Amino acid sequence: MARSNIPIIIQREFNERVRKKSFIISTILMPVMMIALMAAPALIMEYSRGEQKAIAVIDESGLVAPRLESDEEIRFETTDLTTDKARRELTDRFGVLYIGRDILENPSNVRLYANASTSLSVENNITGQIGKILEAEKLKAYDIEDLDRILSEVKTTVTMQTFRNDKSQEEETQAQSSGVATVLGYILGFVLYMFLLIYGSMVMQSVIEEKNNRVLEVMVSSVRPFDLMLGKILGVAAVAVVQILIWGVLIVLAGGVVMPHLMPADTMAGVQAMQQGMPDAAAMSGMDPELLQAVAAMTDLGYVLKIFGCLLLFVFGGYLLYSAMFAAVGSAVDNVQDASQLQMPITLPIILALLMMLAVIKDPNSPMAFWFSIIPFTSPVVMMARIPYDIPLWEILLSLAVLYASFVAMVWFAAKIYRVGIFMYGKKPTLKELFKWVRYKY
Repeated sequence: MARSNIPIIIQREFNERVRKKSFIISTILMPVMMIALMAAPALIMEYSRGEQKAIAVIDESGLVAPRLESDEEIRFETTDLTTDKARRELTDRFGVLYIGRDILENPSNVRLYANASTSLSVENNITGQIGKILEAEKLKAYDIEDLDRILSEVKTTVTMQTFRNDKSQEEETQAQSSGVATVLGYILGFVLYMFLLIYGSMVMQSVIEEKNNRVLEVMVSSVRPFDLMLGKILGVAAVAVVQILIWGVLIVLAGGVVMPHLMPADTMAGVQAMQQGMPDAAAMSGMDPELLQAVAAMTDLGYVLKIFGCLLLFVFGGYLLYSAMFAAVGSAVDNVQDASQLQMPITLPIILALLMMLAVIKDPNSPMAFWFSIIPFTSPVVMMARIPYDIPLWEILLSLAVLYASFVAMVWFAAKIYRVGIFMYGKKPTLKELFKWVRYKY
């Protein structure tokens, strides 16, 4: 009879959340928010430049001022005033730039007298232009005819396609892109981070609310505390899985159905050629190789399904592990404020996992990357950041096995605290007391 109560609790928790407007809104808004977070840095840089800054230039050398180029950020204006007079009279300008007579021999003889606080971008703009002008002047000393044309012809941009020789030594294999893998690793790791925090804390808040309303006292008269906790955890987990499945279907439809019809025919021809391992795929489409590889990955149904399959497994396993701990904390306190101290040991590993993800992406095959993707408290975030790099299957399976085994052990540990905590009121226990509850015999 006790076992039949778990599906009922799962159904109740699932229906309670899925039928809320907040679930529908978050399901729609989360992808939009992720895109916005990715685009935010570029938009901030675009709209944070401010007005064009006018700078008066006093060039005693006569070499630099005629070749300074104005842009959206700075407008250069030459002046015949002395430095002291320009500083006193040209206060309506952003500043006065002084360039010494011996600038070629002494590149440090440059001073900017600004009439307002300056920025690193402005200073780098000025010094970068002056540096290039001085380099060109020094090259002239070698008396090379038509130097500008020679330099433009010599300048070469190299593009490289990377193939996994340890996966296949056949020519017809799809090229790998570390750029695409890095961006995808960031996104997937951040998604795991958000899911663990949001859905884990959702379980804790639900337990606290039911405890304050004395609902738990009524429920435990017919349901074992362990079944109640497990049903609540699995019910909220089902909500997370449904949300990911919805996103997965939308992305598969966008990549496999919508995108091929929106892309030009020559672009799709290049994508298909890249998926088939043709080395001149980028030349066929005329696109940047990195961009072409990104489109090829998004339209590769097998690759997308693999990513979302792994995402489901790690979201589910990571959530189960952390929600058991959040449920234990929720049962031990009477309000969210008291829970902040006890949940700190839970949230720290999640934050550590996010920090490790940033370091691991630089070298996904390092020993640190391997171990942090195996340790269950950090593995969901770190492993999902590594999977786009096409790591060995046995590492993924080992990580999943350790993660789900740790969940079983954590449920047993958390259940010990849960069955005592739901009957405790008016006192915030310490960590020492929580461990004492675990040792109680039943």
